[in-house]
This record gives sequence, C-alpha cells and structure tokens, in this order.
Amino acid sequence: MNNSIVIIPTYNEIENVESIVRAVLSQHKPFHVLIIDDNSPDHTADKVVLLQAEFKDRLFLEKRAKKSGLGTAYVHGFKWALENKYDFIFEMDADFSHNPYDLEKLYDACHFGDADLAIGSRYVTGVNVVNWPLSRVLMSYFASVYVRMITGMKIHDATAGFVCYKRAVLESINLDKIKFVGYAFQIEMKYRTFCKKFAITEVPIIFTDRTKGQSKMSNSIIVEAVFGVISLRLKKLFNSL
Repeated sequence: MNNSIVIIPTYNEIENVESIVRAVLSQHKPFHVLIIDDNSPDHTADKVVLLQAEFKDRLFLEKRAKKSGLGTAYVHGFKWALENKYDFIFEMDADFSHNPYDLEKLYDACHFGDADLAIGSRYVTGVNVVNWPLSRVLMSYFASVYVRMITGMKIHDATAGFVCYKRAVLESINLDKIKFVGYAFQIEMKYRTFCKKFAITEVPIIFTDRTKGQSKMSNSIIVEAVFGVISLRLKKLFNSL
C-alpha cells in the first residue's frame, strides 16, 4: 500500500481541482490524494468524481454537507487517513500556492530525516512569497513573530498550511479537541506537536499566491488567530491543552 496521502480541502475550486490532482499524482513518488469538499456550489466534487475513474485507488473524495471551515476539514481528513493506515499525511492547498514538486522535500524530511512534522516554510530563509501585496506579507510574517513570542516555538512560519505529519504525531493528538478553523488551526496543530516534544523541521519553499478562484481569507480568521494563540498558551500553562 502507498504510505503517503495528500489532503486537499476544497470549496469552489472548480478552476483548480483537476490541475492540482493531476500535478500531485504525476510526481515521481506515488502519492495518494484525498479531497475534502464542503459541498461546493460550483460542483468541485463532481469534477473529482469524474477524475476518480481515471485515478482509481489513488484519488479519494469525502464530501461534507456544508462549508464548515478549514480546520474541521483537515481534522476530518486526518481521521480518514489514520483509519486507512497512511504513515505520512500532508496538508496542501488546492490553488497551487503550494508547489506539488515540494511534496517530496517534505516527505524526505520526515522519512529520511529526523522530522516528525515537516513545514513548507515561506520565512525560514528570508521572505519567499510571490504575488502577495506587501500588507499581507507583513501580516503573515509578523503573525509568526507574534506566535514565537507567545508560545516559545522556534518556528518561522507558524501559519503555514503546507506540511507533512508522521502518523505518530496525529495519533498522539486528541483531534476532537481541535476547534480553530483558519490560521489559528495551523498554529494549534504545530503547538500541540511542539508541546508533545516531536521534532519539527522547516523546509524552505516558494509560496505563490493563487491565480484562479477566490481567496478564503477573512477578518474573522485573523481575529481568531490573534486571540487563539493567547488561548493556547493559557491552556498549556494550566495543563488543559
């Protein structure tokens, strides 16, 4: 059986989904792909069903009833991947902001290196972001600085959504306690991994903003991240994380 699954949440990604599936499944390493679709009105899931006929036993689809947030989509995917015995479990966006060719870098860091969690990092070797306005680059960069100050994690890109987990990491985390949905979800997963003393490695990547479809960023996601970090730190201090 293949040991690696790439989880890709989708909501109205009809313009990107076929291309990203083909790109991931064309890599030298034979990854599998799990699409978690939140009942996209543009029929993203229907496109995935058509592709499944071509990529039998490599492309999987979980269709949820409604849009319920990125964090819950990944938790759904994590549980599915653990139930199906995958050893290396990836998070990846559908819009090509994460380069499929970098998947093997993350895999190598966990499989051949010492990492339990490998992060595709935009900031570990400077600022490697393409096509973002300066305001968003600064917001993202200083969000990670803020996270380091509050949590003590030595991670340059705490909000990164391009990662590889070893199975043991996700098995050790109570996934039912994960409640955040946006940036805060990404921070929470890394912080829980850090608190359990797993090895975390940042792998430099170049992040390119989407050229098709609409961004899912919102003010509520930013607010959640700001206050969510404080909440996580307090829970840790009072042993309730």
